[in-house]
Amino acid sequence: DIVNADKMSGRSRKYKIIFSPQKFYACEMVLEEEGVLGDVTCDEWSFYLLPLDEDIISMELPEFFRDYFLEGDQRWINPVARALQLLSSLYGPFGKTYGVGRCAKMSYELWRDLEEESESDGQGRKPEIGHVFLMDRDMDYVTALCSQVVYEGLVDDTFRIKCGSVDFGPDVTSSDKSIKVLLNSQDKVFSQIRNEHFSSVFGFLSQKSRSLQAQYDRRRGMDIKQMKDFVSQELKGLKQEHRLLSLHIGACESIMKKKTKQDFQETIKAEHSLLEGFDIRESTSFIEEHIDRQVSPIESLRLMCLLSITENGLVPKDYRSLKTQYLQVRG
Repeated sequence: DIVNADKMSGRSRKYKIIFSPQKFYACEMVLEEEGVLGDVTCDEWSFYLLPLDEDIISMELPEFFRDYFLEGDQRWINPVARALQLLSSLYGPFGKTYGVGRCAKMSYELWRDLEEESESDGQGRKPEIGHVFLMDRDMDYVTALCSQVVYEGLVDDTFRIKCGSVDFGPDVTSSDKSIKVLLNSQDKVFSQIRNEHFSSVFGFLSQKSRSLQAQYDRRRGMDIKQMKDFVSQELKGLKQEHRLLSLHIGACESIMKKKTKQDFQETIKAEHSLLEGFDIRESTSFIEEHIDRQVSPIESLRLMCLLSITENGLVPKDYRSLKTQYLQVRG
């Protein structure tokens, strides 16, 4: 639209479109149909792997699941294979590679073809990665459908972590501004609580707050030289740690408010019953109540999916009942 509008007004400009991680033929077809293919320059930004932390890399392709598993679109197989190729070039050939699922098989086979076509830079290197596991998401839907219970998972569930960072709004910052926070091991507070069960996080943060206050209070008995060393070596780090501590306390409070409204403990109890195969009728009644109270449309749908998978499908009567109730409440 912009290109055609500029043409109509007689304005001459240069246009460049950068596709990431890969330029697809369908994109060029759309540009050609719009009559602007000859007016734009197309390029690719093939980053494939994004380092989120010292020991975490991600392709950051949230649309992969929908495109492949729901719509049958196989265009992301190539980026996955090229990500494997990049990984092997950086860390040497993999010792063993295991795969489960059709997508894993296709990605592995394409990766091997790419390795044969080009001499990888990592072939002569000593292997640094012993085992690689490729697993299709549809091999284990249950894990993805269960509620998050560790701090990092609940932060993602509540605020959405994107590319290793999160936006904390005014309800967390206690101001009229939002703050983008990078969540990785450089955040000393986050690194200590990211994998902790949420029930123990508040206790840790309270203890951390007292510890920081004690470090601040050390200033009172210092002489001039000690105060100078404290200001130059410790004060900046303490202020940064205190700022992050305040943000994580605010995030915990916001998570608690949301989960209290959603009867978090009752939801966890129902999930455990479904996973263990006990009190299924009681769990089904809880899901129906969850729908009727309009707690959360996504949470209700997630619980229905978990019920269906753990029970190997729903009996027609329960399926029709749950579907009718959900549609009546949600439309």
